[in-house]
Amino acid sequence: MIEVKNVEKSFGDAHILKGISTTFEKGKTSLVIGQSGSGKTVFLKCLLGLFIPETGTISYDGKIYSELSHDERRNLRAKMGMVFQGSALFDSMTIAENVMFPLRMFTKQSKSEMEDRVNFVLNRVNLPDAHHKMPSEASGGMQKRVAIARAIVNKPKYLFCDEPNSGLDPKTAIVIDNLIQEITDEYDITTVINSHDMNSVMEIGEKIVFLKDGFKAWEGSKDTIFKTDNEVVTDFVYSSELFKKVRKMYLEENE
Repeated sequence: MIEVKNVEKSFGDAHILKGISTTFEKGKTSLVIGQSGSGKTVFLKCLLGLFIPETGTISYDGKIYSELSHDERRNLRAKMGMVFQGSALFDSMTIAENVMFPLRMFTKQSKSEMEDRVNFVLNRVNLPDAHHKMPSEASGGMQKRVAIARAIVNKPKYLFCDEPNSGLDPKTAIVIDNLIQEITDEYDITTVINSHDMNSVMEIGEKIVFLKDGFKAWEGSKDTIFKTDNEVVTDFVYSSELFKKVRKMYLEENE
């Protein structure tokens, strides 16, 4: 579990995060949503330990990050997997080498042990024959699956994803959503996803945290988001006619 208590973060005069408190539970897929400039990216970087809040704490299974030693922070980072918005694969490495990279950084495994693990995770993301391809030879959806394989290769306890469906067609986006959900369930990972994709919210949003101007404006689930009367949330979620119709149908069915 990740527990966030009264986190505030500023850069100069810009007050980005304003007293955010929430929890992200083990084995659940949590989504952080909000408009551009709401603080989502800064919040995710705080969760990753890349930014340290001025006030408040972030705890990982009861251990407060700011109180950890340098070695303890390194060990914690080794338990984190990250899927970047643009996949962030190394162009000069093969797909297998990209996936193996965290093992080289954080473990002392033998080459054969690393190769076995790479084979396992590439099979898990349905890329059994992609080892020797270069990222430039892979489609956008394949690159996302490679990024997920790399994120889970070191058996993380925490998985973070920044706009994992960015640039993907709707069908491929659903495949990626389902893959993240399956991996979260299978390995009992604490998963946090930054997203603006409402399809993802409704598909896999076991918990949703809505940020507005640096504040936590609302939190709930994909089921309760249809029921909320919070105008900030409804203005964001139901900005499209499609979701207005979906909400109307949902409310009528559950009267």
